[in-house]
Amino acid sequence: MGSADDSADERTIAPVVGPEDPRRFTDSGIEIKPVYTPADARPTLEAPGEYPYTRGIHPEMYRERPWTMRQYAGYASAQESNARYRYLLEHGSTGLSMAFDLPTQLGLDSDDPRALGEVGRTGVAIDTIDDMRTAFAGIPLDEVSTSMTINAPASVLLCLYELVAEEQGVAAAELRGTSQNDILKEYIARGNYIYPPGPSMRLTTDLFAYCQQRLPRWNTISISGYHFREKGASAVQEVAFTLASGIAYVQAAIDAGLSVDDFAPRLAFFFNAHNNVFQEVAKFRAARRMPAARRARCCCAAAGPSG
Repeated sequence: MGSADDSADERTIAPVVGPEDPRRFTDSGIEIKPVYTPADARPTLEAPGEYPYTRGIHPEMYRERPWTMRQYAGYASAQESNARYRYLLEHGSTGLSMAFDLPTQLGLDSDDPRALGEVGRTGVAIDTIDDMRTAFAGIPLDEVSTSMTINAPASVLLCLYELVAEEQGVAAAELRGTSQNDILKEYIARGNYIYPPGPSMRLTTDLFAYCQQRLPRWNTISISGYHFREKGASAVQEVAFTLASGIAYVQAAIDAGLSVDDFAPRLAFFFNAHNNVFQEVAKFRAARRMPAARRARCCCAAAGPSG
């Protein structure tokens, strides 16, 4: 039983302070000093392109290697989505980001009674290969990378995409893109799952293995922190939950008999970018540094004590 004054203990991410309180906090509850000096900085900070890549993976970063520019898009029917995709590519987009409606995300056909009122509302409805063929009509799939925001039925939608590419004469090995394929965050933050966790994780790692063999340029998962943050997590919690998901996927793939070196290079991460730029930069740097620190601890443990 809780204490009688539990209701007065209102927990928030950022402490509630009045106008007379000199303290200031980010939305994640991190107190902001009135002024920062060099003493607050790390003694050393790696250059861009240097392990553990806290300032990016390329020495010149995006001055040398531009971002892939995408707009998240999917409209009602496959025909309408195709028109939008072609418009975006004609006006400077260098990649596509495909949004699916909720029935598609849940593996439902558009004529399923449970899909009533949701068909085509939050993205494009893809029920058959004809829909996928229409969505990418006139778009050469060997010249564009496609991000597919799909999780529970990710393997099915990627298969349809691969078949459309085959009809275009594009080999699977030439396809570039990403399947979100992050089912754990559906249980935690969004709720768009179909199967129990065990079989769902099997589908995820099966896609790792399939792409390693047939689609070596395809990013097999986008491990997502964005949804945790939108659900109310702080910046610290966002990184923690996302890296925990990543550890779970890696372990599941190893347990399925996959080699880390075969699947790890195709794992991607997807974080939120909130309004406090300094907090978010620190978050991204921490998200890169923490796996490096974990790796160092594991290597030391494997080596054992010296002497």
